[in-house]
Amino acid sequence: MTEEQDISTSKPDAFEAALAASATELSSPVEEVAEVVTSTEPELALASDEDGDIESDENDPNAEFRRTLRTALGDWYVVHSYAGYEKKVKGNLQTRIQSLNMEDYIFQIEVPEEEVKELKNGQFKMVKRNIYPGYVLVRMDLTDESWSAVRNTPGVTGFVGNAHHPSPLSMDEVEKILAPRPVKKSDKIDIRLIDFEIGESVTVMDGPFATLPASISEIMPEQAKLKVLVSIFGRETPVELSF
Repeated sequence: MTEEQDISTSKPDAFEAALAASATELSSPVEEVAEVVTSTEPELALASDEDGDIESDENDPNAEFRRTLRTALGDWYVVHSYAGYEKKVKGNLQTRIQSLNMEDYIFQIEVPEEEVKELKNGQFKMVKRNIYPGYVLVRMDLTDESWSAVRNTPGVTGFVGNAHHPSPLSMDEVEKILAPRPVKKSDKIDIRLIDFEIGESVTVMDGPFATLPASISEIMPEQAKLKVLVSIFGRETPVELSF
């Protein structure tokens, strides 16, 4: 490896905490390895196992994802980047892989994202945001050359773990990070408010209080409503408005 100075750190608490939190969002458990048992009737036992696998796959929406993940070449590593520049780093890595002819050593780059409902310009829109700000996942065969190609990519500040000899993520960890997240009816939608603030002055646009100024006293994002105070005959009256 190169003699370039790097700070060796263990997997950061922030990443571990986020990884642990993401694990609770997955509805299906991590696949376990079954114990092999010798049968006196091998043909019947084989048929039974195959039936069980088919049934298991039918009940597991991520079965195909797991099979693809476990048969892919290379190991998964996590690299640091500047928060907010993860996609830029991904593009830089892809360009560098091609220019250095590292396609046979560096196979895949992922920036884990999730969809959230965001209020913008008075309308709710589904947008994507990074689940792990400041981290990028790379699937690769670790060699001196591939390590150098990734480490010296603009925007990459280092590997998670030992700087020069990083340890790959376990397959369970990769599944928790990259597995599709099923939508649950009981889940609350994550809403980021960017248009309104408590105390902000607004103008009522329609209804009996149209054209009157009001001050926001409460924001109710899940109902898409605002509670405002309207001055009527010198008294502040609470009114609910839709947005």
